[in-house]
Amino acid sequence: MIEQTLKEAKFACRAMQLVDKDTKIEALKKIHDNLLNRMSYILSENDKDIQAARANGMRESMIDRLQLSEARLQEIAQGVLDVAALPDPIGEVVREIHRPNSLLIKQVRIPIGTVAVIYESRPNVTVDIAAICIKTNNVCVLKGGKEAIHSNIALAEVMNEAIKDVLPAHVINMVQVTDRQAVNDILNGIGLVDVVIPRGGKGLIQHVVQNAKVPVIETGAGLCHVYVDKEADLDMAVRIAVNAKLQRPSVCNAMETLLVHKDVAEEFLTKLKPEIERVQVYGDQTALHYLPGQTATDENYSTEYDDYKLNVKVVNDVDEAIEHIYDHSTKHSETIVTENKATAQYFMDALDSACVYHNASTRFTDGGQFGFGAEVGISTQKLHARGPIGLPEMTSTKYLIYGSGQIRE
Repeated sequence: MIEQTLKEAKFACRAMQLVDKDTKIEALKKIHDNLLNRMSYILSENDKDIQAARANGMRESMIDRLQLSEARLQEIAQGVLDVAALPDPIGEVVREIHRPNSLLIKQVRIPIGTVAVIYESRPNVTVDIAAICIKTNNVCVLKGGKEAIHSNIALAEVMNEAIKDVLPAHVINMVQVTDRQAVNDILNGIGLVDVVIPRGGKGLIQHVVQNAKVPVIETGAGLCHVYVDKEADLDMAVRIAVNAKLQRPSVCNAMETLLVHKDVAEEFLTKLKPEIERVQVYGDQTALHYLPGQTATDENYSTEYDDYKLNVKVVNDVDEAIEHIYDHSTKHSETIVTENKATAQYFMDALDSACVYHNASTRFTDGGQFGFGAEVGISTQKLHARGPIGLPEMTSTKYLIYGSGQIRE
């Protein structure tokens, strides 16, 4: 079954790579309209997933990732329009070379081809990936988690219904089986899958990276840090820390560890305490002098919670903060809060995470927030794509060489 889906997807790439930009925009607008028109159906299917999640004891922070609402669907649909409005990267000339023998060589952007994405319980991902793939003339194979199976099938159905008379068949392919073998079949799709992108927790990502026989763009778990420097505006630091942890704790760009300079620990943590009363704190001895909680272990500092849990550590200086981040970070997103621009630049230059911030919440690591319309995921690897994966990252290139009879001597 999976092999047939992959074959259909790969064949669709031939027709899809010739689709012009106006047709793609038309398709995306139709998807936007149909998402809104079929909202009640999508929400009813999503409710099946929510009820099953609660029956299975899923924690509320994870249910929040799974849940759709009218407002969220409107936001998802608007994201499709945002992608449609972005400059089209396909056909863009990356560079042009004029050789002494009069050969004209152009490197241009082209689709990657068949993009398989394996992800967990966030149904908005289904739409985001489909929209980005359509805009970049790619064909997508989507394998969502069993927790969102009803939602994902409904969303794929609604999108395919919208584009059936506009785009080639099998441009959006939803894998409807939920067993692990389906994942392995995708990972073994040599010649059928051009790239696979895992989007989810550490276990999923490691399984894909370790078992794939096709190319992988590795997205990373989000073990994000905020460092409050001795020269920070402490009121700003409290706002940033609260936002980074509590605005939506279940997502990969939420803060998991708060590092605080020793010189401001007492004042800052005293200010922070009433703002994080519902958060379970794991801290070092100094932090626990000001905050109620449990002693942090090395395992705590290496854990992505996606929950109302937070590590807090007091450090001697910016270098100790940097060393801690190198020891524990997944190279996703880190923030320094300071009024000292030199310290901020030192922190930003010293770290090699995908996104490093000065005086802003890690929650901005997101394709929509970066102006990409949507994203396929957050890449923490260093080859090809890094950070939020938007339109340019979903392209490859080829060379077009124009001659007038030249032969090589």
